[in-house]
Amino acid sequence: METNSPYKSEKKLVAGILGILLGGFGIHKFYLGYTKAGIIQIIVTLVTCGVGSILGLIEGIIYLTKTDEEFDQTYVHNQKEWF
Repeated sequence: METNSPYKSEKKLVAGILGILLGGFGIHKFYLGYTKAGIIQIIVTLVTCGVGSILGLIEGIIYLTKTDEEFDQTYVHNQKEWF
């Protein structure tokens, strides 16, 4: 029995929400396996008094506006760390 269920990304929703809510701490980066980028995100947030949080917010919105296939191809398979 074959089902034609639509493709569903396993990480997109969680990464997007983490980016929006905790983006300044780089939690969405760590969740996607980008440890170096996560540490850079934390440092940028601390050095710029929170401006790095705006980057996390933007990335979270970008994650959620991509299709599941686009998200997986870009951030999971191709390992694109920024935007």
